[in-house]
Amino acid sequence: MTEPESGVLYLVATPIGNLSDLSERALRVLKGADVIAAEDTRVTSKLMERYGFSKPMFPYHRHNLERGGAQLLEKLKSGERVALVTDAGTPGISDPGEDAVALCAAEGIRTVAIPGACAAVTALTVSGLPGGRFCFEGFLSAQPSARAKQLRALAAEKRTVIFYEAPHRLRETLADMRAAFGDTRRISLCRELTKLNEEILRTDLADAVRYFEQTEPRGEFVLVVEGAPEEDAFWSDMTVAEHVAFYVDDGMTENDAMKAAAKDRGVAKSEIYKEIKKK
Repeated sequence: MTEPESGVLYLVATPIGNLSDLSERALRVLKGADVIAAEDTRVTSKLMERYGFSKPMFPYHRHNLERGGAQLLEKLKSGERVALVTDAGTPGISDPGEDAVALCAAEGIRTVAIPGACAAVTALTVSGLPGGRFCFEGFLSAQPSARAKQLRALAAEKRTVIFYEAPHRLRETLADMRAAFGDTRRISLCRELTKLNEEILRTDLADAVRYFEQTEPRGEFVLVVEGAPEEDAFWSDMTVAEHVAFYVDDGMTENDAMKAAAKDRGVAKSEIYKEIKKK
């Protein structure tokens, strides 16, 4: 295997729980980097301690994107080999790694992904739900009204949907999912993946709500939710115009409403546009 190259940003996936899951290639890149940009330097210090090495680090997280991004670019432009890591999993998946890649792309700086663990994909594989087609939503809004709106927009999604959720918001999120998706929609609640207390609960939304009324949520959760069956599509009895009007009434612009209707129906936006404008 080759050594890390100068002036290149390496997106290094790190374990989501079990530190033994760090790949040989990831370890080689981390050891060969000049500096590590870390979401939390304390977490990354523990990983380096586990593998018996140390490297200079600087913080790069959602609350210091401007300062951290400038530091990142400065080091790369000076020819340093930079590894970017998140607290756990793959950089760029529901974390500021995507901003770092965008910065590098704008500056013509090469980025290299070092693949590895990802909580969303790990949860999907053990969920017992269809994995051939899925979408990832990450963390829902912490604001109740915004969260409920997000979930209503996903009510007709046919693909398996993956969410991240913190324990202190789990009960509220499950209640909102039940209201948006119904009692019988299947869900797999994956807790503390790859860790000692890993737990996979496969049930439906009604039972999930009842279970956590009696059980205190602990640890980080990945929620894998069954997609909507074809017959439950809210727009199935709507004309195209009514479908677009539904989204406009929900606050979308006409253009965004046509995009949303096209996605629901599995057609190009141009088809929706033609149907609306021909009248």
